[in-house]
Amino acid sequence: MNASTDTFRKPLIVANWKMNKDISETEVFIKSFLPHLPKELNRDMVLCPPFTALQSAACLLKGSSVMLGAQNVSENKDGAYTGEVSARMLASLGCQFVIVGHSERREYQKETDALVNKKILAARSADLVPIVCVGEKLEERETNKTMTVVSHQVKAALENLPSTETKKLAFAYEPIWAIGTGKTATPDQAQEVHAKIRDLIKESYGSQTAHSVRILYGGSVKPENMAELMACEDIDGALVGGASLELNSFLKIVLYQTKTLAGK
Repeated sequence: MNASTDTFRKPLIVANWKMNKDISETEVFIKSFLPHLPKELNRDMVLCPPFTALQSAACLLKGSSVMLGAQNVSENKDGAYTGEVSARMLASLGCQFVIVGHSERREYQKETDALVNKKILAARSADLVPIVCVGEKLEERETNKTMTVVSHQVKAALENLPSTETKKLAFAYEPIWAIGTGKTATPDQAQEVHAKIRDLIKESYGSQTAHSVRILYGGSVKPENMAELMACEDIDGALVGGASLELNSFLKIVLYQTKTLAGK
């Protein structure tokens, strides 16, 4: 394993389908995907389809090694919030994970760091694992502000969270300039930011908590770069966008460095 201590961090691979695949397309994908998975695969897998397909996905994934996640959650427990979906509702559908603070929501829905923190707290109230997205824009990378931006986002995300809850988070570093562009941070660039995120957690909560948190890379992950990224010490998995929509592509990402891919 890529961890520097004896404690194992199981890799976590998450498919974020965004606003793609209706119920029928979701069912076809899952029915085709599951038979290809080995019985023993030492990594966690999560599918995050649109809200409309969550129930169908939950039924098909039941009893499998693949877990279910949502792409967003309301910061509110319940009430007059038309169009919103609460953490309790997601949990009742069988969701175990939820993506929080994705860069697209930060940009298009104007989600702030403070709102992201509220959503993390709401997710944990229903025992959902938040996958907290952080990352810098291209101009921030080019002006050497990456660490400042990411540090601020991480610290804001951890506000009001005790150590016991922090252990149950996952972070996803997604350089915004690499999302859907075909560009990917080099392994060295990604590792540098992942190490910084872990150091920030260590500063506030200690080594044990910092080591237990899985930090994923997101930003044009594809079969060709997955193994190289996963070889980095502090990269514990991937948040996969476009490459998770196509069956063979996502299978190759999930099964990186396994015998299943030999000769392919």
